[in-house]
Amino acid sequence: MKKVFKAIVVMLVVFSLAGCTFIFQKGRRSDAQTIEELSNQLDELSRAKRLLEERLGQEISDKQVKLQMMEKGLVITVVGDLLFDSGKAKIRPEAYPLLDKVSAVLKDNMGGFNIGIEGYTDNVPIKHSNWKSNWELSTARSLSVLHYLVNEKGISPERLSAIGFGEYRPVSLENTREGRKLNRRVEIVIQPKISKVKEGNIISRDKPGLLEPKENLK
Repeated sequence: MKKVFKAIVVMLVVFSLAGCTFIFQKGRRSDAQTIEELSNQLDELSRAKRLLEERLGQEISDKQVKLQMMEKGLVITVVGDLLFDSGKAKIRPEAYPLLDKVSAVLKDNMGGFNIGIEGYTDNVPIKHSNWKSNWELSTARSLSVLHYLVNEKGISPERLSAIGFGEYRPVSLENTREGRKLNRRVEIVIQPKISKVKEGNIISRDKPGLLEPKENLK
């Protein structure tokens, strides 16, 4: 009974993390494989989170960085004002040590995971720069981080993607200076690999082929 309960808890947690929807059938082998694979991924992401907490302890304490397990994966949120000057998309030299710490974990400990880089701004309209809107600025900022990880830190470009959300995904109210500061951010997302199961095999997001099925669920 304890093993059944544990399996249910793991299933709920990992599916929440992966943001995937599955239909389960009693006794179907592929469901057990999916649960095991997602559980293994959750363990890897949890280890990465602990490692990042150790290496970024000072930055977390200074509220420059936040780590969260979310539906889209392990999210490393970096305050935008640390990375960029106002209205700019060039990474500030002061931010390189932080990005170097993050990239080392991404490269050495999370090599099997894809990485999404998401740029966000506050809702202050663009006035004194050449950007058409906050969309362009947020996208340029996420691309700057992407190119740094590829060109300077040697992370495989096949693992990376970049997107800009502009001002339209705020995490705080925009009517205070502190709220706008929190909304100006870049999120580096270590993404779960499972997308779905087909014909008893696990299909991975980062590889077009099928992964070999595991014989036993521990």
